Amino acid sequence: MDRETFHNCYSLIKIPRQSCQQYRSSHFVDYIERGITYTKFFKNYLLPNQPCMFSKKFTEDWNCRKHWVTDDGKPNFQKLLQEFDETPVPVANCSAKEYNANPKQIMAFKEFIQYWREYIQNGHSSPRGCLYLKDWHMQRIFPEHDTYKTPIYFSSDWLNEYWDTIEMDDYRFVYMGPKGSWTPFHADVFRSYSWSANICGRKKWLLYPPGQEEFLKDSHGNLAYDVTATILQDKGLFPHSDKACPPLEIIQEAGEVIFVPSGWHHQVYNLEDTVSVNHNWLNGCNLDIMWQFLQDELLSVQKEIEEWRDTMDTWHQHCQVIMKSCTGIDYMEFALFLKTIVNNRISFLNSCPGNAVSCQGNPSEALCALGPHHAAFDLQRVIHVLESMLSNEDFKRLEPSALGFSPDELLQEIREAVHTIV
Repeated sequence: MDRETFHNCYSLIKIPRQSCQQYRSSHFVDYIERGITYTKFFKNYLLPNQPCMFSKKFTEDWNCRKHWVTDDGKPNFQKLLQEFDETPVPVANCSAKEYNANPKQIMAFKEFIQYWREYIQNGHSSPRGCLYLKDWHMQRIFPEHDTYKTPIYFSSDWLNEYWDTIEMDDYRFVYMGPKGSWTPFHADVFRSYSWSANICGRKKWLLYPPGQEEFLKDSHGNLAYDVTATILQDKGLFPHSDKACPPLEIIQEAGEVIFVPSGWHHQVYNLEDTVSVNHNWLNGCNLDIMWQFLQDELLSVQKEIEEWRDTMDTWHQHCQVIMKSCTGIDYMEFALFLKTIVNNRISFLNSCPGNAVSCQGNPSEALCALGPHHAAFDLQRVIHVLESMLSNEDFKRLEPSALGFSPDELLQEIREAVHTIV
């Protein structure tokens, strides 16, 4: 990030984003044919939360595109088996529905490839249903495999930065599925961004801007499983479905990379035998969206168990436990997440004499590439959210000793660090 962009963003409290009405008249997304500056991507897509597509030029030097794909553009089963063979992988059955999702099982990679070959030979059908290898943490399991490189546009990735730090999880995935496999209607974890690159094959995306999902819930408040199903025309079951705008329908070709903004609900189909890489990620641009999502999730839990509020001394703590079991995070871990991000950026700024743009030897490649002004922007966004948290009644109920740090002191430390670069 350059100095001018930082100073333009410095005073932002609420990031301006396009309204749903603006999306209603839009039937296309920007197609980025060749390299653009990070600053332009930041201004045109990250801040306004706007989708776009990158051409195959951005992935043409990836090893996975060279080695996982045959000369005729199909998945290279032989090469993939050489690399992964007996590796356990998560496989969903797209032909079955379980709690508004597809049931999953763990199987050996070679068993899935054997199934896939038979599925193709049988005209893309099988009595076992349509199986889809998805949400596989390939990068975490095989860190030595130099299969792809995250484009710089997506490198300000707090989500994976945090989980890499605590060495517990990550949100980097590989998907492999036959023609006809698909993912039901959903929004990504924590309302994060996602980027998805097709190594081979083609996908169809149906995207709805934030807020439209409210019209695509049934009379009980449950999100639609399949937005193309005729059942949505039943006014008794889906009373508001006719108010939803038409989705953005995007065809993603081999090698292309789609950027899916924060909170955009989507449904995805594999139009051919397809292999893809996907990351969920967030940063200062959509941190406020994640914080609002967590507040909404906690409120939903509180409403669900309201009747026990006066009978349980630990009712508020129980709400946090339930929220974490449903979403994967609670207020305490969110605070620890922010502290990790803050510590990394303050350390980075302290290691840059005179706030030089190039910082030799700094452990974070992404922070070095994006520069000190981006680190300062990140800290400024944390200030905004942390101030909101400190005034939040549910956050105030957390035990300070359990946090292990003082949020007020952290806030003051961030302000001092940002002041040095402003």
